[in-house]
Amino acid sequence: MTAIFEFLQVTKRFGKQTVLDQVSFEGQRGEVVALLGENGAGKTTALKILLGLLPPDSGIPRVMGLNSNAHGAEIRRRVGYMPDRPALYEWMTVEEIGWFAAGFYPLGYQQRFTHLTQRFELPADKKIKAMSKGMQGKVSLALAMAHEPELLVLDEPTSGLDPLVRREFLESMIDVAASGRTVLLSSHQMNEVERVADKIAIMRGGKLVLFESLEVLKSHVQEVVITLDAVETLPPEMPTGAKLLAAQRRDRQWQLMVRDLDESGRIELAANPLHLDVEVRTPSLEQIFVVCMKSADEAPIDSPHRLTIK
Repeated sequence: MTAIFEFLQVTKRFGKQTVLDQVSFEGQRGEVVALLGENGAGKTTALKILLGLLPPDSGIPRVMGLNSNAHGAEIRRRVGYMPDRPALYEWMTVEEIGWFAAGFYPLGYQQRFTHLTQRFELPADKKIKAMSKGMQGKVSLALAMAHEPELLVLDEPTSGLDPLVRREFLESMIDVAASGRTVLLSSHQMNEVERVADKIAIMRGGKLVLFESLEVLKSHVQEVVITLDAVETLPPEMPTGAKLLAAQRRDRQWQLMVRDLDESGRIELAANPLHLDVEVRTPSLEQIFVVCMKSADEAPIDSPHRLTIK
């Protein structure tokens, strides 16, 4: 399959600081790809490079087969983009800014923009400067989505939105992907991203520490809680083939994050006479994210012990 967007070993430095360090990941048609990371991880820089707003120092960013560094203007015309801090003509009303933007796109844009603003409950005659940050965010979302682009790039798109609208918006991304379009979104909303994302890319300090299908990831990583008959300072030994990713002890109980623990491994842990109880759960995306953040210093991206699952 041809990727709708891709980063190929992209590196970016600002002075002596490396903001992106040989980052590689991609999104296929009809996927929702979530880009996660702490503040300063390099997420916004990556999105700007993809759209041709910043040049990379090395590597190749591409959108729909076009090199972002050489064809930024064409890419931005074809892509829907909502920055983390939208720049809007605040002296315009909602209706006026939709009419203005429609001049850059084919027929039908203004009608779709109006439909979206009605859905977001935005008054057509209200000036943007008189709106709250959340309402301005809704205007920016409508502008990004109204031309039905093949790729939507959204940098913290739900910031400032109330919980109900935020949930409705994220769930609408499933409909966008179902129509064959692709969504790349940067977000801190772990619980909500978990409901809509097909693939997860996690960055820390400019490095990509994980890129995987969420479905595959959650089928390969388990949370294992083992209660022992006595206090042990070291975590229980894992069965052959399973890898311990993180461990935390509370008195006689160990809470473990384990990769590739199969059924025979579960039986082996349960059969250990020192284990009074063994509980295996599917971890949340937030739990996996925390493991990535804690293990990134110990297991760099080129290490065979990284969390990435192939």
